[in-house]
Formats: sequence, C-alpha cells, structure tokens
Amino acid sequence: MAQQLKKPNPGLWSLTRPAQLVSYFWLPLALIVIWWIVSLDSQSFFLPPLSDIVRTLLDDLLNGVLLGATAFSMRNVMAGLIIAIVLGIGFGIAIGYNPVLRSAVWPLLAFLRAIPGVAIIPIVLVAFGVGAGPQIFVISLGCVWPILLNTIDGIRGIRPSITDTARAYRLPRSLFIRQVLLPAATPQIMAGIRISLAVSLTIMVVSEFSSGNQGLGVYISSGAQSFNPSQVWAGTVFIGLIGYLANVAFVLIERKILAWYFEIPRKTRQEKHVTRRRWK
Repeated sequence: MAQQLKKPNPGLWSLTRPAQLVSYFWLPLALIVIWWIVSLDSQSFFLPPLSDIVRTLLDDLLNGVLLGATAFSMRNVMAGLIIAIVLGIGFGIAIGYNPVLRSAVWPLLAFLRAIPGVAIIPIVLVAFGVGAGPQIFVISLGCVWPILLNTIDGIRGIRPSITDTARAYRLPRSLFIRQVLLPAATPQIMAGIRISLAVSLTIMVVSEFSSGNQGLGVYISSGAQSFNPSQVWAGTVFIGLIGYLANVAFVLIERKILAWYFEIPRKTRQEKHVTRRRWK
C-alpha cells in the first residue's frame, strides 16, 4: 500500500504541465489574437486598434505615469483590504461564536450589506473630501462584508462535536480561538478575502473617478476628458491585468496556507483507488 500511495512519477508531471498551461491560456490568447486582427483596420474613435492600446500602455509604463498611478491606487487597495480583513475576521469570530450577539446584530448586518459600497462615495466625498483617506475608508467598507459573512458562516459550520471536545478539555478561550475556530473557518475566510480582492479594485476605480486626484481611475478619466480612447482602454486593460495577477498570487498563497485542506481530497482519492485495487 505504501508503494501505491507514493507520489506520481515526475516525468508524468512534466508531460502534463504544458497541457495544463495550454488548457488555461488558450482561450485568452486566442481572444487577444482575434482582437488584434479584427481591430487592425478599425476607424472607430471609441474602439481603437489593439496595437494603439498596447503602444499607449507601454509608453505610459516607460515614462512612469502609469507606474505612479498604480503605486498610489495599490497602496489604497492594500490599506483598505488590511482594515477589512482585521475587522471582518475579528467581528466575524465574535458574531459567529456568540448566538445571542448574532441574533441581535443580524437584522442590522442584513440591512447594511445590501447597501452598495459605491453608493456611499458621494456621502464620503462631502463629509471627508478627496484624497487617500476617504478612498481607503470606502474600500474597507465595501470589502469587509464578504470577509465578515464568510467568517460567520465558517464559525457556524464547525461541527458541535469539535466545540464540545474543546470544552471538555477546558481549553482557554484564546487557545480555543487560535487552535480550533480559526483553522476550521480558514477555508471560508480565504474565500471571503478572494471575493473582497476583486471588489476592492472595482471600488478603487469608482472612488477615484469621483473623488480622486491621482491613481488608475484618474488616469482613465483623464483619458476620457482629453478624448484619448487609447489611454482609456490602456488603463482598463492594465487594471484587468493587475486583477488577474493579484488573483494568481492569492491562489498561490491560499494553496500554501490551506495545504492541509487541499491535501484531504487527494488522499481520499488515493485511498479509494487503493481500495478498488484491493477488491479487484
């Protein structure tokens, strides 16, 4: 059985990885090629050729305009996400673990989470003005809900037998939270953070449209105001690329943190395979 559960042959993995890469990227690459070919002779003011968009993107990257805007926007996104993660996990554990508190605040949570984050941007603009502070506030407010609600669901999804065992051993509350609640709810928490990552980019762009003086949203809006559609498309494509790379990086981090979680299905499949072979 030990021989049957050993790792797959590395040569096999070297053959399958290129196939996996092709399966992941063939459609985006095909769409880019089609877009490039179809837009070569485009005379539309609003749909410039992809070659012009790429040229504008590379020029603004090289002259530093786009890099400076990206640095400002990403600082705000990271600050807003960190605040949302701390608040979402902290309050999510407290609400999910305490049924009395959960019953008291659930109607309020249901009301507040129904308000779109972008809807409060005019209110924040009037109350706090423009700058990084209001944008970080709006991003954290819009991103906290997926993390909070997923943390609550993760805590509530813990089997009662686990909590009963912890109480039977009289674990201190701090140790119980660190060693039982958080590990059990981590898959749900990571799912909430992944959703918030996409939400943060959307709120970042919209907030900079309304109340920003620099950033990627301002870069796009300035292109629209100067009737430069190539700049508008370049900023839009660049934000999409940032979102894709951020999602890839997060998946790698998630696989590292939740290695034990992703290992369980693989071991289960191996055990079923061994059982079938033994019965044959």
